[in-house]
Amino acid sequence: MIEIERKFLISSNQYKEHATSKTRIVQGFLNTHADRTVRVRIKGEQGYITIKGRSNTSGTTRFEWEKEIPLKEAEDLLTLCEKGVIEKARFEIPFGNHVYEVDEFYGLNEGLIIAEVELNSENESFQKPKWLGKEVTGDVRYYNSQLSKLPFKEW
Repeated sequence: MIEIERKFLISSNQYKEHATSKTRIVQGFLNTHADRTVRVRIKGEQGYITIKGRSNTSGTTRFEWEKEIPLKEAEDLLTLCEKGVIEKARFEIPFGNHVYEVDEFYGLNEGLIIAEVELNSENESFQKPKWLGKEVTGDVRYYNSQLSKLPFKEW
């Protein structure tokens, strides 16, 4: 599967007024190589394993494979992850024809809030809510795999 997404910082907390869900996420990385990352995630009460490939030059597109796994297996795999497990809350906000996912980070990444929107093509137009700030698509510092190594509070 190919994932196409754009990332933005947030300019205000207004997104919370329109959120239809909020889910706790804990995730770690078994591998953070630039050509492939292997992520273990617990989202609510569900476990997942995800493999992502290298991003294209703009940072919008990359291969992504994800499979749901039993919660207990995800918990066990998290103990094998590289240093830097990430904790965050994810808010889902429908806007226009898309759903924005806004991640509010905790721990060493506290203070960082990122919105992502998945698209069907790189050139797809989409409506931007007023609470979106600067675009950070392609800035590797904002990749979760990099935030696990060099947290936001250490920038």
